[in-house]
Amino acid sequence: MIFLTPGVITRYCQMRPLWRCCYSNAKIKTHKSGSPSFASLVTSMGDLEGLYLSVCDDLHLSASVFISQVLKETQIRGSGVSLRLAGNDRVKDVIRLTDNDLLVLSKTLRSDLTVKALDLRYNWISDEGAGHLADLIQQNATLKRLRMTGNKIGNKGAMHFASMMQTNTTLEELDVSDCDLATQSLIAFAIVLNSNRSIRSINVSRPLLFSLQEETAVHMARMLAVNQTLRELHMGKHGMTDSGVERLCEGLMINRTLRYLDLRCNRITRDGAKRLSEVLRRNSTLEILDLSSNRIEDDGAVYLSEAVALPHCKLRALSVPNNSIGTTGLVSLTKAMNTNPNLTHIYIWGNRLEEPVCVAFSQLIASGRLLKDHTDVSPYEVDGRFYLAEMSHGLQRHYYWVPSYGQDGDPASNAALALNTSHCLDLQPC
Repeated sequence: MIFLTPGVITRYCQMRPLWRCCYSNAKIKTHKSGSPSFASLVTSMGDLEGLYLSVCDDLHLSASVFISQVLKETQIRGSGVSLRLAGNDRVKDVIRLTDNDLLVLSKTLRSDLTVKALDLRYNWISDEGAGHLADLIQQNATLKRLRMTGNKIGNKGAMHFASMMQTNTTLEELDVSDCDLATQSLIAFAIVLNSNRSIRSINVSRPLLFSLQEETAVHMARMLAVNQTLRELHMGKHGMTDSGVERLCEGLMINRTLRYLDLRCNRITRDGAKRLSEVLRRNSTLEILDLSSNRIEDDGAVYLSEAVALPHCKLRALSVPNNSIGTTGLVSLTKAMNTNPNLTHIYIWGNRLEEPVCVAFSQLIASGRLLKDHTDVSPYEVDGRFYLAEMSHGLQRHYYWVPSYGQDGDPASNAALALNTSHCLDLQPC
């Protein structure tokens, strides 16, 4: 046994290069007097890289140059750190992580008290790596946020996370979009969230669904009726129709905690928009509604406008790009904004932006009612006629196919979210 007396700590500081040789054969234990264990001492000193290399030696696995470099550059701050190990970085060279890399990383971070978030998007992680991560989260009470976008963990890997969530009480945000989830794992997530009281945000966009019965929407609706902690639900690219939206709205009528509902890229028409407008009339908690790339048309936009115009509606952001909306629907939305000051963000690009629409949005922006950073269009004038140009916007940070880089807070960056929601939406420490 190695006990950390003051003498041992002094020798460690003097002989730091030698500690890796001893680590793999030593059992680390906390001293009875309350002194920290050797692993926690190393972590508190910020030597995550050294601990990682030691675990690689112990498991007889090659160290990842990419992981080692990220750990070396990691700066521990008072609120903790976020490890960004995404495999699709456009700014610097990266090496995509494998299941073996996740085995080493999970063992490295088990006793770590500084890492609050892991960004593992677009690596080569399968269900085996998901199992290692689930074990890590079970043993590490400080990890709050996990982003797995683009890793093909499949149904089996997702079930590892669902099983973990049955007993875990610390993980707050989970992103498993574009991970090839199937109906079974989505239903498992919904069932677990009936009793889980720690998850604040879950992204299950772009699963692989082959049923027309919309079982996932039904189970999510049942979950929303009883869950009182979830703040964000992302269900983009579910193939959801108006029937699924109707089931979902039944749960939303009862729910009083959800702030952000993301239903982009589904098959929602005006009937689904009407159901959602009824929710906005009765549910005063929903603040962000993303209906991008559906087909609500003018009638759907008018239904939403009528609900938004009500003084008790608390909706702050509405996203309806690419919905085949024309002048009638878009102008009605501008009138609703003038009526209700709560709606401060609106996104409309990809609809039929005829001259009355361009004039209406130009007036909103010129008057200061709509800030330039709070929309995805920018007005300009040519020969006395107004037009609208496309601008990037903050909600795109949750679109898994959109590059995520740039400085937070920069309206020209896809990684910037102008809305301050009830909790952190990025992997930056809160």
